[in-house]
Amino acid sequence: MIDIQAGAALAAEPHGLAPDEDPLAAHFQHGIAPDEIEQVFHLKRAQPMLSAFSALFHGSQDGVLVRLLVLRELAADTGSSAFSRGDINTKLAYLIPESLETVLNRLRTHGLLAWDAPAAVYRITPLARNVLSALDTLIALAKPEEDDAEMGFLLSQVAGAQAVGGITVEQLRHLLGRLVELTEEFRDAIASGSEFKLRTSQAKWHMACDWVEKGSFILRAITSDERADAATHKAAQAIGRAQSALLNMQGMFSRALNQIERQRVHLGQSGLSTTDVKRWLLAHDDLASLAEGAIDRPVVPLFGTPAEMIDVAETELLTERAIAVGPKGLPSGEDAPLTVNDNPATQAELTDWINKLADFANLGNFPEFSETGPKKVQLHESLLPAGFAVASYRASLLPLLGDASEASLQGATAELARLPIRFEPTDEMVQLDDPEVAAMSFATLSLNPEAGPEHE
Repeated sequence: MIDIQAGAALAAEPHGLAPDEDPLAAHFQHGIAPDEIEQVFHLKRAQPMLSAFSALFHGSQDGVLVRLLVLRELAADTGSSAFSRGDINTKLAYLIPESLETVLNRLRTHGLLAWDAPAAVYRITPLARNVLSALDTLIALAKPEEDDAEMGFLLSQVAGAQAVGGITVEQLRHLLGRLVELTEEFRDAIASGSEFKLRTSQAKWHMACDWVEKGSFILRAITSDERADAATHKAAQAIGRAQSALLNMQGMFSRALNQIERQRVHLGQSGLSTTDVKRWLLAHDDLASLAEGAIDRPVVPLFGTPAEMIDVAETELLTERAIAVGPKGLPSGEDAPLTVNDNPATQAELTDWINKLADFANLGNFPEFSETGPKKVQLHESLLPAGFAVASYRASLLPLLGDASEASLQGATAELARLPIRFEPTDEMVQLDDPEVAAMSFATLSLNPEAGPEHE
């Protein structure tokens, strides 16, 4: 009897643990108690919720889908709060009975379904509805073309918690972490110098700015809430600083794209650039198919017998060849061919554009601008009349006005950035009566009184 009890005791102690020892301690360093770690305390307190997620997501992906399907189908029926087994069989008749029975037992065992024995019915538990609500929010906001757990889901959690007064520092830190990740991702794209990465990141940046604008109202409510503790205020302020850093990257995107535009390589006089060629190639899934019909079949080798080889060698040996006489002098000189440079005079155009804007900055050159008169002009009145190429080139330089980073440099673009002029764009379009430009974004150019006394 003693040996049997000892054997049973040894069988109940895997990995050499004592019966009263916490199995979780096997994952920690010697002398470290898991309960002394704050996060372990919070996770243990949420053990029922974690068990519910484990019941849903443990196992194969097919099993996970079937469990979520059954639970979502039952929770979606708001006509009744209880379901008999006959009702469940009718509602989920497309599942085989064995699989349905297995799923119901698993959900009932882990507290997602409650079995009312006297009434012989199943009921959806509040825990199951909370789990499904969190999953539905994540599924609705996680679009296939975007990153999973994007800012939309994180902001929705912060907004919901703030509305009911239960916001936590951890929720704010998740949002702050996502903002920091996006900022680093955009900086890496700018540092790469790749136009395609810049375009993709800029589109993602615009989407992130939309969420930042929505989140600003939530942060104002948090920072003005006197009931929030110091840690919550600190996290909200850190999110505000991260949002400001994210919004200030518009100038970095513009400078990087302008730099790429200046270094763009065009293919002859065709009007095409290497970017156009790369974009066209990326549009094809199978690049090898482009060579069909364009490349001839490989050379087919011809083999000869020794008899043919001897005949050919004999002919080559007996053939009289004229001795080639090399050149006895230098060739006569030729005039270099004349070429016409059709490239636009970009530097001259930039200088002319800077002079025109400088005249606008100097109000003395414009009698119509008196001390009480208007100090703004519409953008199309300044850019036009001009050809489409010239107008586009001028418009691409306008974001540099007032750019402190560019103004600190040397060169023509730095001189442009130092002009006391403010560029104010809008999202509206204005139709134009111009032979080359049909419409243009509505914007204005105005004098910047904060530029310094030297421009007054």
